[in-house]
Amino acid sequence: MKNDEWLTPPEILHVLGHFDLDPCAPADGRRPWNTAAHHYSVNDDGLSQPWHGRVWCNPPFGKEAVKWLRKLAAHGNGVGLIPARTETAMFYECVWGLADAVCFIKGRPHFHYVDGTRAAANSGAPICLIAYGTENVQALRNSKLGIVLEIAEPAPKEAP
Repeated sequence: MKNDEWLTPPEILHVLGHFDLDPCAPADGRRPWNTAAHHYSVNDDGLSQPWHGRVWCNPPFGKEAVKWLRKLAAHGNGVGLIPARTETAMFYECVWGLADAVCFIKGRPHFHYVDGTRAAANSGAPICLIAYGTENVQALRNSKLGIVLEIAEPAPKEAP
């Protein structure tokens, strides 16, 4: 995909339940469906805005995604959609040891253009959902979107 602004397939959103905020939403008038009760677009700079409630975060894929995932992890209540690149620095920093669960989505979803049209090609890579907070772990389990891996807290380091 050569564009950073892609809409989450509605079938993913519907099974995850209500979200209070989407800080990465397309601008008003360019959003065929709502992803949350409140939206920040690129015009609002959602990364610099205060986040509240249960957050849905489908950040721009690429080098900037880690900034959004850091903020989601610090917020502690939400679901992020990212490439399932488990070996990356972003995954080690923001998922392993910080998230409560990961859902590896079955297949490769087809995202949508901002006009709501489904893209002809799939995402081109595996996608996963990252849960922060117990309510969001349960939402991933109930979604039946794929395999859910709950992440245990790392064992405390022993003193030398």
